[in-house]
Amino acid sequence: MDSIFGLSHTATMLIWTLITIVILIVLISKYKWNPFVSLLISALMLGLLTGMNAEDVIGSITGGVGGTLGTIAIVIGLGTMLGKMMAESGGAERIATTLVNRFGQKRVHWAMMIVGFIVGIPVFFEVGVILLIPIVFTVARKTGLSIIKIGIPILAGLSTVHGLVPPHPAPMIAIDAFDANLGMTIFYSILVGLPTAIIAGPVFGNIISKRVQVEPPAELAEQFSLKSERELPGFGITLLTILLPVILMLAGSVAIIVDPAVTNGLTHFLTFIGNEIVALLISVVFALFSLGFARGFNKSEISKFTSECLAPTASIILIIGGGGAFKQVLIDSGVGNAIAELATSININVILFAWLVAALIRVATGSATVAMTTAAGIVAPVLGMSPDVSVELVVLATGAGSLFLSHVNDAGFWMIKEFFNMSVSQTLKTWSVMECILSVVALILILLLSFVI
Repeated sequence: MDSIFGLSHTATMLIWTLITIVILIVLISKYKWNPFVSLLISALMLGLLTGMNAEDVIGSITGGVGGTLGTIAIVIGLGTMLGKMMAESGGAERIATTLVNRFGQKRVHWAMMIVGFIVGIPVFFEVGVILLIPIVFTVARKTGLSIIKIGIPILAGLSTVHGLVPPHPAPMIAIDAFDANLGMTIFYSILVGLPTAIIAGPVFGNIISKRVQVEPPAELAEQFSLKSERELPGFGITLLTILLPVILMLAGSVAIIVDPAVTNGLTHFLTFIGNEIVALLISVVFALFSLGFARGFNKSEISKFTSECLAPTASIILIIGGGGAFKQVLIDSGVGNAIAELATSININVILFAWLVAALIRVATGSATVAMTTAAGIVAPVLGMSPDVSVELVVLATGAGSLFLSHVNDAGFWMIKEFFNMSVSQTLKTWSVMECILSVVALILILLLSFVI
C-alpha cells in the first residue's frame, strides 16, 4: 500500500496523509463520530496505508497516547483544581471585575492578550490555557461578550510566546542548534511577538467573533462560575495564586540560563520546583489555603470542589490523547521526514526556508516542538553556508513556522475545541486561522527586520 500509480514513496505518503486527514474531518464534522474514536481509526489507517507493520502502528498509537497524556493529563487535572478554587472563592470574578473596570468593556479583549503574553512566557501553552480558561469564562459572562472575542487574544498571547520567546523549550532548541545569542533573541522576539499577538489576537478575535458564535460548555461554565456568596478575595492574593506557577517556572528557567551546567544545589532546587507539574502541585496546595481555608471554606467543601471538577475533563483528556496517537503515527511512519525532504529541495532565502521547513513539519506532525527540533537539524547546515544572515532571526523564523496551521493532528486543537465548545469547522475558522495569521505576520515582521539588521 506504499505506492500509488508509480509515484515516489515520499509523494505517496503525503497523498495518504492528506486522504486520512480528510476522512478524519468528515467522520467528526459530517457524521458526528466521537473524536477520540475517529482519531484512533485515522491513526490506524494512516499507519497501515504508509507501509508500517501492524504491530508498529499499535505501538505508535499507544506510545502517542501515553507520551502526550503523561504530562498533559496531570497538568489538566491540577490546573482544573486551581481553576475551580479560583471560581468557588470568587478569585476569577475578582480578576475579571478588575480588568473590566481598568480597561473598560470595549477594550477588555486587549487586556486578555496582555495577560496571555505575560502568563505564557514561562509556562507551556497547555498550562497557560488551563490557568486562564476560568478568567475567559468569567469575563465573557460579566461583559456579555463572546468567548471567542475574549479567548482568541489570550490564545494569541500564549501561542506567540510558546513559539518565539525564550526560555520556552522550542526557541531554546533552535538557539542551541544555531548557536544564537540568547539576549538578542529575546529582544528580537519581543519586537516581533507583541505586534504579532496584537494582530492575531484582539484584531482578529474582534473580527471572527462576529462570524462564529459559540456558548461555553455548560458543565465547565458552571464549574468555573462563582457560586459562593462570600465577599470576593483581594486582587493581590488572587493574582499571586494564579501567577505562582508562572513565578516558579520562570525561576527554574532563569536558574538554567544562569547556571546551564547545573553546578549548585540552588539550581537543582529551582529547576525541580520550576517543573510544570511540581509548580502546579505547589500552586494547588497554596490555593487550597489562600482561596480555600482563608475564605472560610471547610475541608469537606474543599475536598468536594477538587473532586467534582475533574469529571468534565475526562473526555477532553481522551481526545487530546487521540490527537497524540495520530501525531505519533505521522512521525513514526516517516511523513515528517518526507515533508522535510520536500522542503530541502527548494532553494530560497534562509529565513524563509527555516519558516517553511518548520511550517511543513508542523502541519504534518501537529507538534510545534517536533517541528522546531526537526527543522533546527535541517536548517543548521544551510545556515552555516549563509554567514550574512542573523542567526537570531532564523531562530524566530523557525519558531514562527512551528506555529503554522494547528489542525486535527494537534492535541492543542482538540483542547481548544472542547474548552470553547466548538465544532471542528468552528475551531478551524477561529483557532487554526489565528495560528496561521500569527505565523505569517511574524514571518513578515522578521523579514522586514532582516533588512534593518
